[in-house]
Amino acid sequence: MTQNAPYYRRQVGDAIVTVVSDGYLDLPLETMQGIAPEAASGLLTGRFRRPTPRLAINVFVVQRGGRTVLIDTGSGGSMGPSNGHMLTNMVLAGVQPASVDKVVLTHLHPDHAGGLSTRDGKAVFPNAELALAEEEAKFWLEETAMATAPAEMRPYFEGAQAAAAPYRGRMTMAASPEPGVTRIALPGHTPGHSGYRIGDGAESLLIYGDVVHVPDVQAPHPEVCMTFDQDPAGAQASRRRMFDMAAADKLLVAGMHHYFPAFSHVARRGEGFEIVPEPMFVE
Repeated sequence: MTQNAPYYRRQVGDAIVTVVSDGYLDLPLETMQGIAPEAASGLLTGRFRRPTPRLAINVFVVQRGGRTVLIDTGSGGSMGPSNGHMLTNMVLAGVQPASVDKVVLTHLHPDHAGGLSTRDGKAVFPNAELALAEEEAKFWLEETAMATAPAEMRPYFEGAQAAAAPYRGRMTMAASPEPGVTRIALPGHTPGHSGYRIGDGAESLLIYGDVVHVPDVQAPHPEVCMTFDQDPAGAQASRRRMFDMAAADKLLVAGMHHYFPAFSHVARRGEGFEIVPEPMFVE
């Protein structure tokens, strides 16, 4: 049995933000660090989830002032048949690849950047400029880090470089890549991992990337990290900072691995937090 919930639109100030599903990715319990597998499984089943993590993969289309900005691109089908559906679902939402003016990346992991290019090396978004943090580009796209990386990390570097290659002549490292889209540095998961704030004040949305991978575990236990965090202490610090800010300011937030359709709030719960999904509104 297949389900079809490919996209969902929400007004944020003067922008329309559409979350588009790329699919999902299943992970073993052992990818979570700082918690016993049985404890993590108990947290998941206690909230009526699967006993092992199933990560939603979301991307976001921001339409404002006649411009179309895509935040992340999904996996491009590089991580199995359960994901790689961003392009199909984006077109169903009425957004054509040629209409995208800018692609903004949270980071260059394959489930976020894999949809940038086709398998034969062509740009999926032929008219788009690519924006990412300078620290991220320097780490993944220059040869220095790859030359000293462990062998198991080399495919990540090769994948990042192949995905970004068609955009080499049209890349920007701007701190605020687009009017109304402001970068927030969230290092740890990767060196230049970034979140993006859409709008400002009460009418704003904080898209905080991979601050959270497994919401039911990492919200109540922000100390839990993932094996693919480059700097676990830094990732934990960024997560706590974002949770603290979102809870204190009652911000609307979204994450690339929040349960679809991703829009949520963060509430304090004792020493930890809870990610409270916003109900879908059907008009």
